[in-house]
Amino acid sequence: MLVLASPPGGGKTTISREIAKRDPETVISVSATTRKQRPGEVEGQHYYFVSKEKFEEMIKSGDMLEHALVYNNYFYGTPRKPVEKALTEGRDVLFDIDWQGNRSLAKVAPNDVVSVFLLPPSWDELAHRLHNRAQDSEEEIARRLTKARDEIAHYREFQYVIVNRDFEASVAAVRSILEAERQKRDRLVGIQSFVDTLKPGN
Repeated sequence: MLVLASPPGGGKTTISREIAKRDPETVISVSATTRKQRPGEVEGQHYYFVSKEKFEEMIKSGDMLEHALVYNNYFYGTPRKPVEKALTEGRDVLFDIDWQGNRSLAKVAPNDVVSVFLLPPSWDELAHRLHNRAQDSEEEIARRLTKARDEIAHYREFQYVIVNRDFEASVAAVRSILEAERQKRDRLVGIQSFVDTLKPGN
């Protein structure tokens, strides 16, 4: 389970989608949220848009792998079943979530979570990216910048940190982390059986 987090506008969603596009063994976990659907967002692709009541039901029934209440009092969370299905199929799951989600996942599966935090090259660049989206009001952008300060303060909780100065370089860095983590001895299914064949005559 590869967690990719950043402050709003830090690039985690764009980079996550690019990693999944280039790597067929990786699938993006789709979060559920109680916030309203934005223009251009597709149900089941960007998020599962649910009511607060439905979200609370999913928590009570154990259908959420992790969840958090974020700014504006919206809930975000990861439905359990799609993640477990992908892992069972031998695929890596990429999580585009915040520090709260990362902390929750690390508690649930400490040996399976690899966490990466993306930092912006500067505060001015981060504000510029948020304004360039043209999706939110000035009030919403101000809220997101406040959230960004809080997000950045949690970067020490992540195993890897990348300063997202250049898109291609950041994608390459995340892919390098993913490949290295796949080669860890404990993740190599069947490696002992293979080693056992490395004898004269085999």
